[in-house]
Amino acid sequence: MNVENILTPDLLERLRGRAAGYDRDNSFFTEDLEDLRRAGYLSLFTPQEAGGAGFTIGQVVQSQRLLATAAPATALAVNMHLVWCGVAHLLALRGDDSLAFILEDAARGELYAFGISEPGNPAVLFDSKTAAVPQGDGSYAFTGTKIFTSLSPAWTRLGIFGRDDSVPQEPRLVFGFAPRGTEGIIVKDDWNTMGMRASQSCTTVLDHAVLSKGQLVRSTPVGPHSDAFVFGIFALFETLLSAVYTGIGDRAVELAVEAAQQRTTAGGGTGAHDPHTRWKVADAAIRMDGIHPQLETMARDLEEGADHGSLWFPKLSSLKYRATETARLVVETAVRVAGGRSYSRGAELERLYRDVLAGMFHPSSEDSVHASVANAWLGPLPD
Repeated sequence: MNVENILTPDLLERLRGRAAGYDRDNSFFTEDLEDLRRAGYLSLFTPQEAGGAGFTIGQVVQSQRLLATAAPATALAVNMHLVWCGVAHLLALRGDDSLAFILEDAARGELYAFGISEPGNPAVLFDSKTAAVPQGDGSYAFTGTKIFTSLSPAWTRLGIFGRDDSVPQEPRLVFGFAPRGTEGIIVKDDWNTMGMRASQSCTTVLDHAVLSKGQLVRSTPVGPHSDAFVFGIFALFETLLSAVYTGIGDRAVELAVEAAQQRTTAGGGTGAHDPHTRWKVADAAIRMDGIHPQLETMARDLEEGADHGSLWFPKLSSLKYRATETARLVVETAVRVAGGRSYSRGAELERLYRDVLAGMFHPSSEDSVHASVANAWLGPLPD
């Protein structure tokens, strides 16, 4: 099975045809999700013998790029489900089947979401403002606030984590998955943003939400560490997120070409014959050509277990930063090529321009990327 067997031209056109309406109405992509579920998209990482497509990380990257050309907000939200599936896939490649249940659940139609990001927590996966309090029977009660919880109206399993301070000198981070309907999980209806509106990434409040021992999957130290589970989350998040924004850039180049061919110049010709327009389209295409091989190489290195040692985190965060910034610049160039028509609400480039700006808000941030790379090249700052 390949990408084109799942994301057929007909399916992509249906998804593209709905994107503007979801954005206009600030509504969830319910119909898109059902179409993708029927096509087997939720189980891309699940092995074929377990009812899935059996895709590699590289194939899922290709799928997400293609999906984002049609429906960026849909691709971004589904990305969160695929990240959890990708973590299970990556661990299995390394001989750890502890998350195999996620891949089996995906084939049965379960939808996994990310309850990780928190307001005012730049440490992201290495610390938490959510309290995880042991209950004495192996379960934990989680209390805190999670933001940017994509798939809010539809998820069936929510990945969350919190900080256990029951041993003050050795705090731990506790990770688990909560089924929808778990008491103490409140999903707010507060998503009203500039872009990526169909993702409906609402705030989620945890108010003494108890996860049983069987629903917990990891306990890690607070602070930077090399746990394979946490590395997997970071690696799949950065790589698949980069795929989504690369897909937005790909689509922007297509729209720039169309605009150049349709727009007339003062001399009566088309923009395709105008030297300035040609330069802009070429510049956009050159920028995208640069990100494609980096994204493909990262996906291959993860799949094959390349040894980048301490450079893995800088490489992954650099990929995310370059992909999102490149896509933003390319969309802006396409807007300049298309001219005033792209400034009107409802124009695809107007929507892509708003959607692509969301890239700057995902981890890793601009500051953390540069700090990470500076540490790799110059060493850490003295205490």
